[in-house]
Formats: sequence, C-alpha cells, structure tokens
Amino acid sequence: MRTERVEETLERIRREVERTPGGVLAFDGDGTLWSGDVGDDLFMALLEHGGVRPEARVALERLGARHGVEAHPDAVTLAHALFKAFEAGRLPERDTYEMMAWIFAGWHAEEVRGFAQEVVSRRGVARRIHPEARRVVEWARGQGVDCYVVSASPRAVVEAAVREVGLSPEFVLACTPREEGGRLQTSVFEPVPYGPGKVTCLRQRTDRPLYAAFGDNVFDLDLLAAARVPVAIRPKVRLRDRAAELPALVQLQPEEA
Repeated sequence: MRTERVEETLERIRREVERTPGGVLAFDGDGTLWSGDVGDDLFMALLEHGGVRPEARVALERLGARHGVEAHPDAVTLAHALFKAFEAGRLPERDTYEMMAWIFAGWHAEEVRGFAQEVVSRRGVARRIHPEARRVVEWARGQGVDCYVVSASPRAVVEAAVREVGLSPEFVLACTPREEGGRLQTSVFEPVPYGPGKVTCLRQRTDRPLYAAFGDNVFDLDLLAAARVPVAIRPKVRLRDRAAELPALVQLQPEEA
C-alpha cells in the first residue's frame, strides 16, 4: 500500500468529480476522522455516571449469557465485564457496538444527545481530528461535495463528533437504537453500519457515485472497495494486513496539526 499526499488524493477525486458530477465522499469516524473511539468514550462515561437504567439490565444479562460472561447484580459491573470480554476477543465486535448504542435504554433521546455532546467536549474530540482528514473535508465542502460519515458507534455521539470536523449530522449513518415514546429501547435498527453493513447503509441512503471512501480498520474494507478512490487514514494493522485484497488502496500521508 503506497503512501499518497493529500494533494495527490484530492486531485484524483477532482478528476472523478469532473467525470461524473453529483457524487459523494464517505468516511469512517473513529480512527479515521479523529483519533480514538467516541463510542468507547460515551460508553465509559455512562458507566462512570452510573447511568445504566433497569431497561438495559436484562438485555446486558442476556448478552452475557450468550457469550459466557458471568452475571452480576450491579449492571455497571456487568457492563464493564462485557467490555473486558470484547477486549479479550470473547464478545463479537458487532454485538459490542450494538450494546454501546442500546445500553442507554430507558433514557430519553434528547437526554442522550445532550450527554453525548458533553462527552465529545470533555474528551477533547476537537483536538483529536486528524489534520489530513480535516483538509479533505474542507476541500469537499468548498467544492459542494456531500460527505457521509458511516460509523458503528452510537448515532448520538457520532452526530456530536462530526460537528467538530465541520460536517452536518444530517449525513451521519451510525448505530441507532430504536425508540418508543421518545425513549431508547434495547434493540437497534438494521442494518448495523459495520463491515458490509456500511455499504448497505450508505446505499439505502443514496445511490449517487461514491468518489472516495476513507477508513482505518479492516471492517472498513467493504466501504473502501465500493469507492472509486479508496483511501486509508492512519491504518490499523488489521487493515494493512489485508491491503493486498484492494490493490487500489492508498495510505494518506499523516500531517501534523
């Protein structure tokens, strides 16, 4: 996987814009637009807050039982144990991302949005934006090219985070819990934007040409492969190990803030 300067990548995208007007860009969020994981930030903040409500308790127990995680009378302790199981590879990634969205069951949607905004501010997401990613976004905004953010993290926190990059929450496709009477439930809408689901979510929203896609991990590979210009931003080992599967994939040269 060769490294490419931002200017080179933008020139290739510009040629695609000239060839086929009306297309879009797609970005992963965590690790791509910003360092770290805002889904983890939100989840840990909830546990520190002690905000797991009874509505989520039974679902946490069911999830733990399916994956051999011992039940605990305290929901926060059980949630910590589930996250440790994820880190140890015993809890599937997709199940973990869904849990991080529905663990707010019982909260009102507006409460979650406010809490997520506080987390993004407190965790300094604005300072974590990758400069090379910001340059691409600023170029796209200047050209009138819409930018979608396709993330497996909870929708509320991704919507809050993208504002720090100058993007609109309107173009966020993320893990979204179902609601009833304005309160979150212990299930999420399908498809979950993870792996191939990222492409499905994007195509359900728009059939416009995908000029370029940007990702950092192996579960972005399907989204990258769907783009005319696939670009890795600060790729993780798992993506680098499989980069040969997508010969057109390039790595964007990192820049300093």
